[in-house]
Amino acid sequence: MTTADGRLDGRDRLARLAQLQGGFLASAERADPATKVPSCGRWDVRQLVVHLSRIHHWAAAQAARRQEVPLGRGPFDLPALYAECAAELRDALATLDHDARAWTLLDDGVPKAEQTGTVRFWHRRQLLETLVHLWDLRTATGEGYDGDDADWLDCLDEVVGTMHPRQVRLGRIPAPAARIVLAPDEVERRWTLTGASADAPEAVVRGPVRSLALLVWGRDHLGDATLRVKGDRALVAAELAHGMTP
Repeated sequence: MTTADGRLDGRDRLARLAQLQGGFLASAERADPATKVPSCGRWDVRQLVVHLSRIHHWAAAQAARRQEVPLGRGPFDLPALYAECAAELRDALATLDHDARAWTLLDDGVPKAEQTGTVRFWHRRQLLETLVHLWDLRTATGEGYDGDDADWLDCLDEVVGTMHPRQVRLGRIPAPAARIVLAPDEVERRWTLTGASADAPEAVVRGPVRSLALLVWGRDHLGDATLRVKGDRALVAAELAHGMTP
């Protein structure tokens, strides 16, 4: 479906990023900043909006291979802050050569001679960062967010192909003790966590791609009635408990 640096099926990720950012901004303008965001631990809406603003600001600098200028501690006008940082990111990604070298998560813990990250990586990473946090925000405010299957498939692909391997590579979590296979209902393709030994037991988790993507991002759980597990449920739960994403 994709490569780790974000080459895809012809979709314009920058256009899609702009759409999701617009949705996030609209919801941030409507939301009470003190509303709790259960999917983000102890955060409230204010903290979530500031977080995504900072991430966009930081990613714009990472794409250009420079250190960002800190935004400061606030307090902030939340919609204005988010709008400014979202536009900064879009402008940076649109201006930079998509195939130019960039500082990316692909290269953390990788020898310099083997690093492959390009600006294109951030097209994908920031689209999916915005996707997940848009879901967080709209779930917290009761608006709800189903999203697009193509985005959730991309999200699942990124976790299995990039985020989870990075967690293992940096020593944050152990390599899987079981072959965990993720099988979305919408497509024939299957995703398998890498790193388990050849003789490791296998467990398959099937369900809607949105549920699977939220599961690996720690936003859903195996008790979700839409998810079906074939194999040892405890093995799957153990891998999820380690944390597949930062």
